[in-house]
Amino acid sequence: MRNRVRLNDSLKDSLVQILGDRLDFSTGICERHGKGESHHPVMPPEAVAFVRSTEEVSAIMKLCYEHDCPVVPFGAGTSLEGHVAAVAGGLCIDLSEMGNILEVNDEDLDCRVEAGVTRKQINHHLRDMGLFFPIDPGADASLGGMAATRASGTNAVRYGTMRDNVLGLTVVLPDGEVIRTGGRARKSSAGYDLTRLMVGSEGTLGIITELQLRLYGIPEAISSAVCSFGNLEAAVDAVMLIVQTGIPVARIELLDDVQMDAVNRYSKLNYAVLPTLFFEFHGTPAGVAEQAEQVGEIIKDYGGGDFQWASEQEDRNKLWQARHDAYYASINLRSDCEGWPTDVCVPVSKLSECILETRKLIDEAELVAPIIGHVGDGNFHVLFIVDPENQNEMESAAHVNKAMVDMAIGFGGTCTGEHGIGMGKKKYLIKEHGDNAVAVMRKIKNALDPKGLLNPGKVVPEI
Repeated sequence: MRNRVRLNDSLKDSLVQILGDRLDFSTGICERHGKGESHHPVMPPEAVAFVRSTEEVSAIMKLCYEHDCPVVPFGAGTSLEGHVAAVAGGLCIDLSEMGNILEVNDEDLDCRVEAGVTRKQINHHLRDMGLFFPIDPGADASLGGMAATRASGTNAVRYGTMRDNVLGLTVVLPDGEVIRTGGRARKSSAGYDLTRLMVGSEGTLGIITELQLRLYGIPEAISSAVCSFGNLEAAVDAVMLIVQTGIPVARIELLDDVQMDAVNRYSKLNYAVLPTLFFEFHGTPAGVAEQAEQVGEIIKDYGGGDFQWASEQEDRNKLWQARHDAYYASINLRSDCEGWPTDVCVPVSKLSECILETRKLIDEAELVAPIIGHVGDGNFHVLFIVDPENQNEMESAAHVNKAMVDMAIGFGGTCTGEHGIGMGKKKYLIKEHGDNAVAVMRKIKNALDPKGLLNPGKVVPEI
């Protein structure tokens, strides 16, 4: 554990001059900003700065750089791998008040927003223009945080991840310098790709304050459907063939029987308590009908039941809200327990083996742990519902988590498809990428943040 840094009086006075009463030292606010939505312990900063502009972030970073004060950026606090824990104390910069939509270029299908804008906010703003931003990690996360963690979600199988949909960024570096990366063009061969360097850097290289994003037209027709299977293997194998066939499904979500039980109880639904696939089809009416017919034929070959359709927007919203509430539904399975979410991503051909072996490990350990996944791109999640005071239970969950990660990496996959590294999965980075690649990451970190002030203790393992 690092020594925790306190703000000296000179730094406090200078920050108050910039922020006034938007510099908060209260215990409740600091503790709220020292923990995401997972089992990781609370590690609060000493103070929280609620910023409203790139210029304020730059001025604050210059002061913190001068005073050697660690800084942790904060969006909506929905991260899962300890990203926002202030392991070295210092200052948290909360960007939630940077919530302005700066421009929408509907003819070019792009927009520019401040980092605190959330995914629901941007889509509400775009709806009457016939446009939408497709990246949907479930939580109403901030777009700056989604870029910082390279988020994806339920639509990734068709629309890609944040990596594919961020055209450019405004970033404040550790010394307070402001840079702008990328632009509005759909492609460029000019210089190093600094946008992709910052996307997924988890606040360790710079603080994202503005984003230029790719937009899409709302499809002419959208239909959702639910289909259950007699066993988990059949459901996963059906997904593998759907993907390999090249059917352009917008969403394919897998919920195992444990997860379906939790969803039914929490959202007051009555689906079969069986491994289940949630689908969504986008396109023209004829295209959606064709996709559904092709998928339906594959489903029958694997013993799947009939589709239960949700074609009206109200019904689709209810269906996908239940899916997005799966985290809270799972926690509700056991009282006085916490969620330990983890995820891996593997080549689609290895998906069935990886999920089935993981389910076997969970059952052998006698853990409560639903499986849910964006299986169209090989990504699935396990949510251990654990009592943090039960050491044996925590050790069992850690054992299964490690075995799942080792298996995924062995299959040529990754220790995390979308949650990120934070401090929770830092120990797996060398196994996945190798010593030399991680050494390059460390050199980049040291070059941009020589004092190690930005989100210390995250992503890159210390030597």
